Amino acid sequence: MVKLSRPVSWFLLAFGVWSWVIWVTFVKNLVKDSSGLAFEDGHPTAYFFVHLTLAVVSFVLGTVIGGIGLRGLRALSRTSRTS
Repeated sequence: MVKLSRPVSWFLLAFGVWSWVIWVTFVKNLVKDSSGLAFEDGHPTAYFFVHLTLAVVSFVLGTVIGGIGLRGLRALSRTSRTS
């Protein structure tokens, strides 16, 4: 079992939150795009699907990485209470 330090755990958790904030904002802007890149004649373009895929992958990675950070912080708090 690997033990994460408190700073590393906080960094991973912050990365997960940051990823969600950035990519949620990006997807909102992507859906509202009026430049013609994301939608052409009301239909999604390849640009839309590629960037939506990037966002979904980033959501998943951000969630997993943030979850690792959260688990690290919980483990640290359990060990500090028992010590």
